[in-house]
Formats: sequence, structure tokens, C-alpha cells
Amino acid sequence: MSYSFDIKAQELLPHYTHFNVANRLLFTGHSHQAWPDVALEGQTEYYHASANLVDKKWDAAFEKTEILRSYLREFYDDPNGLYCREESTHFLFVSLMSAWDLIQKPKIITTEGEFYSLYRQLARLSETGLDIVKIPAEISDDFVENIRKNLDDKTSAVMISRVYFQSSLINPHLTEIAKLCHKHGVALVIDDYHGTNVVPLSIRDEGLENAFILIGGYKYLQWGEANCFLRFPKDCNLRPVITGWFASFGSLQKKQDFSKPVEFDPGDQRFASGTYDPSSQYRAAKVVEFFKRQSLSSKVLRAGYQEQIGLLKSLFLEQDIDPSILRLTHNEDVSMNGGFLSLYSAHAVAIRKRLLEKEVFTDARDTILRLGPAPYTTSKQIFDVIGLLSETLSEMHS
Repeated sequence: MSYSFDIKAQELLPHYTHFNVANRLLFTGHSHQAWPDVALEGQTEYYHASANLVDKKWDAAFEKTEILRSYLREFYDDPNGLYCREESTHFLFVSLMSAWDLIQKPKIITTEGEFYSLYRQLARLSETGLDIVKIPAEISDDFVENIRKNLDDKTSAVMISRVYFQSSLINPHLTEIAKLCHKHGVALVIDDYHGTNVVPLSIRDEGLENAFILIGGYKYLQWGEANCFLRFPKDCNLRPVITGWFASFGSLQKKQDFSKPVEFDPGDQRFASGTYDPSSQYRAAKVVEFFKRQSLSSKVLRAGYQEQIGLLKSLFLEQDIDPSILRLTHNEDVSMNGGFLSLYSAHAVAIRKRLLEKEVFTDARDTILRLGPAPYTTSKQIFDVIGLLSETLSEMHS
């Protein structure tokens, strides 16, 4: 049987020789995809730019960041949104939170299924007295109602994911939640680390112009580390307490004066910190150019992931594995699924370890085993990984 995604995968394989994707079973695409060979050219380009331009290199570095911003604005159909660059999403949401009046409005509504960086920070803040309300992460009809009944004049923000990192389920309620938050004057913060480059999103069509969106390049964008962004509204005038000098280049030549308010430049860098390593932007800009040359549009990527996940799911079910040992995390249609297959097992970590001994790269968090393909993943590799998974389970429970 032929699969449409194989055509694109075969075109891509020759461009990932350093990661050797053609000869390895790399199924951690949801946590770290391979980089195309051109990424190395970006790293080298940055070194030569630093050597040749010295202190003048920053203008060139900022141009690379603009390439990334343009890519994100196109992906999100968001010509008016602002995108602040930082090395981690953690810094970005901490900077954002520091702009809220958490004394008068100490409540933050979130879910039980958020990624570790958000979960950990909110858990620690709850120890200091913030009111962190956690609602179930199941994408049910009660999701919006659970937010609605917890919203009050003490609420600073609602912080949720678009695609949940454990289940891979897509949250279908964002438009309704955005309207609800806007009505109550509450910030909506969306973690889209598992949505960018996987599930297309038009911010204009979905009414998310007022939303804050956290984006990371480490996974599906193939940009690698230190390429994170906070999308925020064009009319945002928040003044973060956690702030660095890159947020106000316009004031650098002014005399320091503690009697005057700290200034913030208009534009994208309101939530920025300080000096960073621009090599990551050089690398990512090369990948952006590569994706465009390979016609890896959001529609092409989405179609490929859906077909790959559908095949993984059907092959897994064909194995007739005892559900008490390993089962699908959910039974929703593939159209409700992000870019990886989520499997539930009390032995998920042990299964991952055994697979890694066979040079099969997967990922496990607690009771969840995740299989994440990528645009360069072939159908043969999908057949192989499910076969080795079934073999491994037989060995562990024989």
C-alpha cells in the first residue's frame, strides 16, 4: 500500500544526513525533531559574521529574528501580532506574569495537563499564596464551563494548551474561551508548543487577537533550542517587572534616572531579557528557507502528520495488545489529534528504556509513552517501530 506522506519523506531524507534520519528510528518528533543539514550552515554563518562584523553583528542577528517572526505571522495568519524572542518560553511567561497585578488578582486558572515548565512555576507560586485553580484537561463539553464558573474579579489569567502534551488532543474551545476572557478582562495565555507547524491556526478567524501565545522552536519547527516567542496583541501596554535591557534599546543613550518610570520600546521586544547567543537564529533562519524550498506549508505538514498518526494508530490496534499493558490514551478521531500518538501504560518508562536499547527513540513521561513522527518519517519506519514495540512488549511480559 502506498502512502502520500512517503513521497515527501523520500524527498526530504537526503537533506538530513547529519542526523542520519534514513537509517534511524527517530520517533521523538514531538519533543525534538532532527535538523536539516542547512542548519549547520547557519551555525557556521554566525561564526563568520561574528569574526567579520564584531560588534556590528547584532543588526544581522536581528534580521534573522525577523525572518522567524515573519514565518510565525504567516503560520498564524496574524499580520498585526507582536512576537517577542527569547531563549525559553519559561522566561517569557514569567516576564508576562510579572506584569499582572497578582496582589489584587491572585487567581490563575489552568489545567491538570500543562507542560512541566508551566506546571512547576505555578505550583511554586501556589506555595507563596497565589490561587492556582486547576481544571481537568479532558477536552469535554464541561471545559469552558469549568473556566466560566471559576472566573471572578480576582482572576488575572487563564493559562491553557492548544494541544496537550500528554494526550496529543487538540483543544477545540479556544474561540469561546477567548470571548469569555475578553468579557471579564482576563488575559488568555495559550501554550502552543505542540501546535505550531502541526495544526494550522488563523488567529484572525478564531478571534484570538487579544491572546498571548507561547511558541517554541525545539519541536516541530526544527529550529532547535533558544528560539522561543511570545505572541502578544499589538495594543499591549503591559509593563513587566521582570525585564531586561533588550526591551528598551531606545533608552540606552539616556542618562540613568531612578526617579523616572522604566521605558519600554514599542514593537516586539516588550518582554525581552538581555544579551543572547544569536547562532540559534542563524540556524533557524536557514531552516525556514529550507521549509519554503521544500514546500512544507502548514497544509502539507498537517496532512502528513494526520496520515502518519492514522497509520501508527491502526498498526498499533492490529497488534491486539492487552489494554492492561498498553492502550491508546484516547479514542478520538485523528482529526482531534496533534503530531504524536499517545499510549497509556503503567510501564511506559520501562518500555521506552527497552526500546532505546534497540536504538528506537521514543519518549515517556510517567504513564504516557509517545510516538512522534516527523515529515521525514517513512511508512517503513512506522511499520518497523510498531513491530519492535510489539516485540518488546512480548519480551517484557513473557
